[in-house]
Amino acid sequence: MTKWEKIDNNKVSMEVEVEAEKLEEALGQAYRKVVGKIHVPGFRKGKVPRRILEARFGPEILYEEALEVLVPQAYEKALEEVDFEPIDQPELSIKQIEQGKPLIFEAKVDVKPEVELGQYTGVEVDSEEPEVTEEQVDEYLADLQEKHMRLVVVEEGEVEEGNITMIDFVGYLEGEPFEGGKAENYSLEIGSATFIPGFEEQLIGSKLEEEKEIQVKFPEDYQKEDLAGKDVTFKVTIKGIKRKEKPTMDDDFAKEVSDFDTLEEFRQDVLNKLKTDAEKKARTDLEEKIIEIVTENSKVDAPEILIERELDRVISDFSQQLKMQGLSLEQYCQLTENTEETIKEDNRTEAEKRVRANLVLEAIMKKEDFTASPEDMDEKFKKMAQSYQQEPENIKEYFEKSGQLDIIKKEVAFRKAVDFLVSEAKVNKVAPTPEKVDLLENLTTEAENDMTETEDKVTQTEE
Repeated sequence: MTKWEKIDNNKVSMEVEVEAEKLEEALGQAYRKVVGKIHVPGFRKGKVPRRILEARFGPEILYEEALEVLVPQAYEKALEEVDFEPIDQPELSIKQIEQGKPLIFEAKVDVKPEVELGQYTGVEVDSEEPEVTEEQVDEYLADLQEKHMRLVVVEEGEVEEGNITMIDFVGYLEGEPFEGGKAENYSLEIGSATFIPGFEEQLIGSKLEEEKEIQVKFPEDYQKEDLAGKDVTFKVTIKGIKRKEKPTMDDDFAKEVSDFDTLEEFRQDVLNKLKTDAEKKARTDLEEKIIEIVTENSKVDAPEILIERELDRVISDFSQQLKMQGLSLEQYCQLTENTEETIKEDNRTEAEKRVRANLVLEAIMKKEDFTASPEDMDEKFKKMAQSYQQEPENIKEYFEKSGQLDIIKKEVAFRKAVDFLVSEAKVNKVAPTPEKVDLLENLTTEAENDMTETEDKVTQTEE
């Protein structure tokens, strides 16, 4: 039997009563487990009668073991009787445990807040028509040219802006070489601003095998205190010069960077990819606008625990991105004078919006009875299998064995809810603003990578 009451909007207190018979059964299991660990004079180990054990040590000796078995089972069963969903582990306290009487315990737990849905069908929203121009294709190809620059050895001539130079150098502080100031065959792009300010500029005009003395000053905030703000001299030898050369935009270039034989075929493929990406971006923007309106129309609190989980996910995703760039989160924080907490605070408002949106979508999903059918799941696994180049059965087996099948089911149901909101919305098609055109131009990098479709941010669920 379960009694419950709200403590506040996001916390409830449950009083759970377990029959005396079940308590006695659990105590019996506890006795069989405990008796083998205790030695009582006059009895062989494991052969002490229960009444003797309890008389000598008190019945409390069995309570802890019995509660470990009984309470989790009773708590899970009690949740089936109530109409709320816990979002954290419960705070448990025993109110009554005595042989021959029911077990009574209290569970206080944070739960998902109630959502008061507002208008979610027929919402009116402007959607900008995706637009891709020939100029954007030209920009994409020009960018591709830059990325496929060839390096040509300069046999005669001088170092120019943009050249790649191979240099030997030794740095001197007050006439003495300083630690870390020496290198051989060091590759430096002139104009990259990767060296001490003023160093690269003084190499311009140098010739092959020329030796130069360069005077520079380390920045005041340089990481090595013994060099910060100090004037130093570098003796530099030019060992090699290479200049960047763009490939000619022709059929040969198309063959080099793509699977097409002609530049015209490649241009058409780029145009198609840009249009596809622009349409995906326009769809995502539309969904986000509708979800934002529907969320604003509804009333719901965002529990702090869900916000913190969302922020933890943000940190985890950010750490993975940094790792791909060869940086750890700790190194990033040192370089940017940030902390994990400041990063979280910078993302707190957006995290709260996502939590509220997810709660509203869940409420719509429940009200409209959106669920993942076996056919839906099969289709989902097929799409995932294409992305990971695996068989659908392998993908399904992985999620089953890892206990994450319910997460996939929820994602499918969320997608149904989002598609439903879009289909029910009153969408006004409008021309893109200049700002939107700029955004579309940025899609060229996505087209080049030919990225696979990812899950919409708004459909990410709380695990």
